[in-house]
Amino acid sequence: MTSPTRTDLIPSLLATAESLAPQVIAWRRHLHQHPELSFEEHATAQYVYETLAALPGLALSRPTPTSVVARLRGARSGRTIAVRADMDALPIHEENDTPYRSTKPGVMHACGHDGHTSILLGLATVLAGVRDTLAGEVRFIFQHAEELSPGGAESLVDAGVMDGVDEVIGLHLWSSMPVGHIGLVAGPAMAAPDTFQCTITGRGGHAALPHDTIDPIAIGAQVVSALQQIISRQVDPLEPAVLSVTQFIAGTAFNVIPNSAYLSGTVRTFDAALRAHMPRRMERLIRGICEGFGAHCDFTYELGYRPVVNDAALTERLAGVVSRTFGEHVLTPLRPVMGGEDFSAYQQRAPGVFAFVGAGNVARGITAAHHHPRFDIDEASLEVGLRYLVAATMELLEG
Repeated sequence: MTSPTRTDLIPSLLATAESLAPQVIAWRRHLHQHPELSFEEHATAQYVYETLAALPGLALSRPTPTSVVARLRGARSGRTIAVRADMDALPIHEENDTPYRSTKPGVMHACGHDGHTSILLGLATVLAGVRDTLAGEVRFIFQHAEELSPGGAESLVDAGVMDGVDEVIGLHLWSSMPVGHIGLVAGPAMAAPDTFQCTITGRGGHAALPHDTIDPIAIGAQVVSALQQIISRQVDPLEPAVLSVTQFIAGTAFNVIPNSAYLSGTVRTFDAALRAHMPRRMERLIRGICEGFGAHCDFTYELGYRPVVNDAALTERLAGVVSRTFGEHVLTPLRPVMGGEDFSAYQQRAPGVFAFVGAGNVARGITAAHHHPRFDIDEASLEVGLRYLVAATMELLEG
């Protein structure tokens, strides 16, 4: 008797995923009510571990104190596919008034990671039920600390979670895309998110006597303006790049020119050569302005995650999966986005694709951006994400 093929199994697995949707929503609501910050996901990881422990055939491990990895080995040898979800929340006070709103003041799931975790729990549940019919291995990676550099992905890779993996996939619920759509980007998909800090030290004094001071606020204002010229005049206009100053802290009173001003922000790039040049360009410009006014500057630049670059051939293959599973109207080609993601760490070890699953719903008022205190998702996106991962995983297991 021959074993069932992927084509035989997928319809029943998708039906199982559909029936599991209420449970996935329940998992998501529990996690949303009990968010934990990066590197602090102890209760979240324990909840995930206990949920997985109730499933048959999974080998569980805890590579770090706040992460969980589950391995599902089929009855026959074959390929190894890794699927990743992140679990951490953000230091944001939730302003939504829902039954499942965060119970922790100042902490909320404002980026959909609660949904990612719940979808992956659903995938593990669906596939564990057919383990005896599978060939190969599915590795479920529940990752900590995506939101805070140095992130959790690199430490999990160092712990060996990608050893022997043939391909890796993941997804992100995306509030700017309507629910019911799935977006794929071939090639560069998300940027490298670097950060910088700069302290400008001048000479403080009375605001009525500015000629006796070296005003770090006036100098800092020129620095902010001049930094934008790097993007507009030193970077190829066809090369994506962002430089944003997001903090400008100085002064304590209306009549006092302070001694110093603090600036910080982020730089987003895709191109490796441009990324390498940005710190030198910025420091040269900032120092020149400060020295011209007799001030001193301390400048630091920190590299963040690598860019997320989706394997082109694998993206095309998964686009076919989306079209077959949902219909061509669901597939939404996307442009790259300048947000960062440490899913890129897994892509250093195996070809990978990071997909975007629509989670917004204008009619229901679910329109807030990621990292906003009113961020939420249309929970119908959870079933869409689960069905996508079921179909994609089965496709890749078959080779």
